[in-house]
Amino acid sequence: MTGRKLPTFDDYFIPVLRVLADGEVRKRRDIVEAATRAFGLSEEQRGQTIPSGEPVYLNRGNWAITHLNKAGAIESPKRAHWVITEVGSALLERHPDGINFGDFKRQMSGGQYQAFLAPAAGDVLPEEHSLPEELATLTPFELVEAGQQRHEAMVREQLLTRLRQNDPAFFEDAVLELLIAMGYGGSLGKATRTQLSNDGGIDGVIDQDALGLSRIYVQAKRYASGNSVGRPEIQAFVGALHGAQANQGVFLTTSSYTPNAIAYAASVPTRVVLIDGPLLTQLMIKHGVGVQVKRTVQMVEIDEDFFE
Repeated sequence: MTGRKLPTFDDYFIPVLRVLADGEVRKRRDIVEAATRAFGLSEEQRGQTIPSGEPVYLNRGNWAITHLNKAGAIESPKRAHWVITEVGSALLERHPDGINFGDFKRQMSGGQYQAFLAPAAGDVLPEEHSLPEELATLTPFELVEAGQQRHEAMVREQLLTRLRQNDPAFFEDAVLELLIAMGYGGSLGKATRTQLSNDGGIDGVIDQDALGLSRIYVQAKRYASGNSVGRPEIQAFVGALHGAQANQGVFLTTSSYTPNAIAYAASVPTRVVLIDGPLLTQLMIKHGVGVQVKRTVQMVEIDEDFFE
């Protein structure tokens, strides 16, 4: 399994049936673990989790068991225990090497399983309303996560556009607000934007304490996406830090940095942190700067330990 992606939940269909092929009743967790061994997952792969903290492989194996049960391929003679049915045995005989989700749906369609796939309508979903192939084999938790990631990527692009559309003073205020939201400045500290006409290469100063004994100096460049920050700009910022007798600074931009700029920042004794457009917008979303929570979705799942 090294170098390959984790098995999708439909990859588990046949391995689960193979584990149950002897007709013995087994616990859900034991079934998933036994089926997973067939994939030869590494420890790193086993350690991958969904946002709730549950291992991905376990979530997908459990979801496969749910589908197999709804399709009548396995049944539960007692709480949290499963056994193969005649339908499951026939499916295993027809597809000993595996079956994808599309073929599984077509072969197991009808009755309870169809209602499970389309609970709102109870009818077959039109082909144009089906999930794209790359999403069809994700579990519900993974679908929510994928949707959230796509939405966040869209918001990040919108944030960059809005930051570039505003004037330089707005951008400087925005990055100072972000750094304060991240915890720099403390409860008694403060952030000050320097005058645009005479900033000496420094756009803002964050006092880490009430007396200003510890300071972070900030430079903000509102650049278009194709206009990368080069080494000369970083050199000028480092020179400004030396002039202010400072040993640390943060350089933020809405674009990116050239390799020479990154190498130079890493080579100088002065601590210079570079934040590019993608990281900037990720931090803005994480710390709630320039965005607001529109909706919170709470997902629940069966507590398997409760039913053991």
